[in-house]
Amino acid sequence: MKTDIDRKLRDFVGAKTAKTFADVLGIETVGELLRHYPRRYLKKGELTPFDELKVGDQATVSGRVKKVTVRSLDSKMEIKPEDVNRFRRHKTITKVVVSDGRNDLELAFFNQPWLANKLTVGTAALFWGEVTMFRDIMQLKGPGTEILDEEDLSEAEIERRARPFRPLYPATAKLPTATIERSIKIVLDNLDDVEDPIPDLILREEKLLGLREALQKIHLPDTEQDWVTAQKRFRFEEALVMQTILAQRRAVTDALKAIPRARIDGGLLTDFDARLPFQLTAGQAEVGEEIFADLARPHPMHRLLQGEVGSGKTIVALRAMLAVVDAGGQAVLLAPTEVLATQHHKTLTKMLGELAEAGMLGGAERATRVGLLTGSLNAAARRTAMLDAASGAAGIVVGTHALLEDKVQFADLGLVVVDEQHRFGVEQRAALSQKSGENTPHVLVMTATPIPRTVAMTVFGDLSVSTLTELPAGRSPITSSVVPAAEKPAWLERAWQRVREEVGKGHQVYVVCPRIGDEVKNAADEEADFAEPEPEPDSDGKPGKKEQRPPLSVLFIAEKLAEILAGLRMEILHGRLPADEKDSVMTRFAAGEVDVLIATTVIEVGVDVPNASTMVVMDADRFGISQLHQLRGRVGRGTVPGLCLLVTDSWAGSKSRERLDAVAATTDGFELSRIDLETRKEGDVLGVAQSGVRSSLKLLSVLRDEDIILAARHVAKSIVSVDPELLTYPSLRSTVASALASEATDYLEKT
Repeated sequence: MKTDIDRKLRDFVGAKTAKTFADVLGIETVGELLRHYPRRYLKKGELTPFDELKVGDQATVSGRVKKVTVRSLDSKMEIKPEDVNRFRRHKTITKVVVSDGRNDLELAFFNQPWLANKLTVGTAALFWGEVTMFRDIMQLKGPGTEILDEEDLSEAEIERRARPFRPLYPATAKLPTATIERSIKIVLDNLDDVEDPIPDLILREEKLLGLREALQKIHLPDTEQDWVTAQKRFRFEEALVMQTILAQRRAVTDALKAIPRARIDGGLLTDFDARLPFQLTAGQAEVGEEIFADLARPHPMHRLLQGEVGSGKTIVALRAMLAVVDAGGQAVLLAPTEVLATQHHKTLTKMLGELAEAGMLGGAERATRVGLLTGSLNAAARRTAMLDAASGAAGIVVGTHALLEDKVQFADLGLVVVDEQHRFGVEQRAALSQKSGENTPHVLVMTATPIPRTVAMTVFGDLSVSTLTELPAGRSPITSSVVPAAEKPAWLERAWQRVREEVGKGHQVYVVCPRIGDEVKNAADEEADFAEPEPEPDSDGKPGKKEQRPPLSVLFIAEKLAEILAGLRMEILHGRLPADEKDSVMTRFAAGEVDVLIATTVIEVGVDVPNASTMVVMDADRFGISQLHQLRGRVGRGTVPGLCLLVTDSWAGSKSRERLDAVAATTDGFELSRIDLETRKEGDVLGVAQSGVRSSLKLLSVLRDEDIILAARHVAKSIVSVDPELLTYPSLRSTVASALASEATDYLEKT
């Protein structure tokens, strides 16, 4: 049964206004309008008659302009209204006398001469501010102003506009906040049938306002406490809907069947552990036990493995894959790029040694094969890889999206490991899952970007979360420094000297650039961009126009470094190189045959060259905080201390410089992740930037509202455990269904 919330907006505000809402804001129903919350509140004093004003009060008055004068504070001369634009940058005082028909009140506006052309004689307006006395004349200090149209002069309309807390809405020129406010008032005055998606028991336990009262108080508050308590209620509702969706997904997953893959002693895993030249960290061992316990269950594992850069996620995933192979199954490692897939294949093969040489001369008695399947393989290699996967000869298969093709089959797929999971959608994971027949494979998703707890609870709430925080023994510390090339050009010269010194010690260096450089671009322009520093920011810290220049490129920097670092062995690496060429470059760099590798972010994750000691990031302000943290994780991977130089043209005091200073100040990935997320839109936090849609979260902040999210998570889990279909909660069920049907929750499908 439909309620007033579900009705079309035109039933309340008329077809013309409803069409404007639909065209401008995409709002078509009463519920959508009422969930268009104020972005902030304009605090005013109470509407007060002129003869009741008292010095010191915060007050709002309604009146008509009686007289306007503008004077220059320098020359004391009066300025004519037609000349005020010439004095916009001068010190001026605009005095406006307003009247309520019986009494007058003077208002003084400093350095706003243009108001003389808005507050003309006869204009009706609301004015608010602190009541003061100057030379025996009562004034409003620093008054706020709202001009009223003639149709807005009814007593009811003036009282509405003069409310102590006036809502200001996300608005446009075609749909101003006053129109939104007026429409919401009409809807609230005529709203009868409202069903609350939060059950009554929960409202009482959590001390929350009911829906009807909360809508009234968030749109038409009389006190600050009104809108504060209303916002709390709607934050909880948003969290509850999201957590209910995730709880339902967990329930569905728990109901699926999977073949238990219990760990077997005396198999490949035992042999691998015995060959390890180092001891697992306590965290690696603990997370390994969590995964083994999940794999032994008759229901599919859905676990997120996150950890610091270099915390050893790969070895944890490999041990899980070996346990599945020992139990008779196969494991797949899905990587987002060919470079990363190839790197993973080499890493796993090297770590396993003779254990990866089943059927080969020199292979261990107990062994398997590690297959590689990417889109660029030649026909013969592709046939071999597909045959090994289908026959079960390859216990582990590493690949890219090529693994998702229908013709790629497996003998017994038991575990899917997804690396850099945010680059894959749920439909792609499902495509792999379908290759395992009736039984669902276990799933382990990995991310190299540390995720704050609240984000993990919100975005990955349907997954169990394991976190690695320790770094393995032998990892060297990384020092990071900002190189302000615009302020101190000598520092950039010193950076290149340091590169020579590191190579002279037998070490290797990465130089990272934001783009490749084969895009259409005038070479002379790029030369000028490189030579001319960004202008110093103004007093507000806003950078000059040079910040808009195209980012420096691999091809251009390679040409410049051929002169600056003449004599060193340098090569380039980027995503548009042919696969065999990329592989050849990485092989030579890993073998120590290349001194300086000039690359894009293709080396961001998965690349492991212990001899690489230094990284120079050009135009570092063009990268995100988390991305910079990932990039610098490529150095310091051996016994040599790591150095990361963040080169930028941004000036001290600018926001981009503050971000770089934060990266240089700490190597704590979780702290940097929080800083990164706090500076970005909530939608980006939830992965909406990848899905191309808006976030469904209007008031809830996953970084700020941890207590609310925890409480909602507990409630959702309790409800779904008893009633997974929400049959006894029809309003919550309807709200959840609407959220699932909306494009705004597409981000959930990307996790």
